[in-house]
Amino acid sequence: MQVTFEINKTSRNLLLQFLENHSLEQLNKIPEGFSNNLIWNIGHIVVVQQMLVYKLSGLPMMISEEMVDTFKKGTKPEREITQEEVDEIKMLLFSTLEQTKEDFANDIFDEYMEFTTGVGFTVKSAKAAMEFNNYHEALHTGIIMQIKKFI
Repeated sequence: MQVTFEINKTSRNLLLQFLENHSLEQLNKIPEGFSNNLIWNIGHIVVVQQMLVYKLSGLPMMISEEMVDTFKKGTKPEREITQEEVDEIKMLLFSTLEQTKEDFANDIFDEYMEFTTGVGFTVKSAKAAMEFNNYHEALHTGIIMQIKKFI
């Protein structure tokens, strides 16, 4: 799992750079031809990791239901995200990762509700969920890089 977490930390550091190097207006801008924006993709990444690893393990998530409702799969930006929400997402990028790493070290993931992803991969454990999560984050990082070209 060490490499999985190193990859995830690298991904989160890259996402942090997008948050720190773009204005609130840029983070919320939906370019023509896109259905979402920079901040939606970053919030979505945080939410999906929590849902894949914790919710499907039957454990409490470290994020609010409001955040889930705003950024889960199938949603799109319905309003502008505030600076306070951006700051929360920035904090959650790393606090969720550190807690997940600690929880794996403490072996708290006993059960898992099998889940087949939109790309057809069946996730059968919290460990596999964390590994698949890196693939998911890479997909959205690619989308973020495309959006950046148009804001």
